[in-house]
Amino acid sequence: MEAPYPTTPISPSTTRIGWIGIGLMGSPMASRLLAAGYFLTVFARNPSKALHLQSQGAFLATSPQHLAQSCDVVFTIIGGPPDVRSVVIGPTGVLSGLNPGGVTVDMTTSSPSLAREISNAAGGKLCWAVDAPVSGADAGAREGKLAIMAGGDSRIVEWLLPLFEVMGKCTYVGGAGCGQSCKIGNQIVGSANLVGLSEALTFAGRAGLDLGKVLAGLKGGPAVNKIMELFGEKMIERDFRPGGFAEYLVKDFGIGLNFVEEDEGEVVALPGAALCKQLFIGMIANGDAKLGLQGVITVIERLNGIN
Repeated sequence: MEAPYPTTPISPSTTRIGWIGIGLMGSPMASRLLAAGYFLTVFARNPSKALHLQSQGAFLATSPQHLAQSCDVVFTIIGGPPDVRSVVIGPTGVLSGLNPGGVTVDMTTSSPSLAREISNAAGGKLCWAVDAPVSGADAGAREGKLAIMAGGDSRIVEWLLPLFEVMGKCTYVGGAGCGQSCKIGNQIVGSANLVGLSEALTFAGRAGLDLGKVLAGLKGGPAVNKIMELFGEKMIERDFRPGGFAEYLVKDFGIGLNFVEEDEGEVVALPGAALCKQLFIGMIANGDAKLGLQGVITVIERLNGIN
């Protein structure tokens, strides 16, 4: 028996939303839904972290199961695959409480194979699961400009669009797990651009150039990219406040580089990704796990005897 498709269009007056994960990204995303008029129930391991959302009208649940029992759609954006497994398919997880026809949406950057496992588990409960990781850092979360990469049933993703549009722009990329695979591709491209920009600025600095002028020159040519626009000035100004943590990117690389072990497919050679992972591991080894991704320039500098 297949899960029933939702028949009521999403709207602030009828759709009950659950939210789990109120960290750097999740908190502003949840705030946007509250500001759009949606009724939100949240769960936090540390309830004090939910006070700011409660002040905006959110209700606090005592467990993922408790939260899911009163919601039509449950969003999760948490640490990584072990957290997702526990919170979504654990004994008191979301799927233990979600009613038939309910939808769970994982926006964590997680494992494609786990996303497919969750989708199958949801189907067994006559529910739906969508994997919809995001890109855009905390600024994109605050401004509603996230890139959302969605995998799952296309009709369910289309039904969810009013919610996704509050948070950013959603692109449907295929069946269960495809959103996570697309996000890993995003991380590979983004990190390569971060490393390239770090090397360019380090090289230019050693050559005695004005880095502001160098950045302006780069932005005027084909080398310009979104990473440069987001992080170029921050690198020059030594602003390493996080929009996303370096340690989480290392986790994402681990998922991508272990793709073959998870899926038992052919080997995918990713030499650039493997090198980038090592550089971000260097950040962690230097005690900078909680710095923003732009902090990778410090690793390049240390390799060159700077700082």
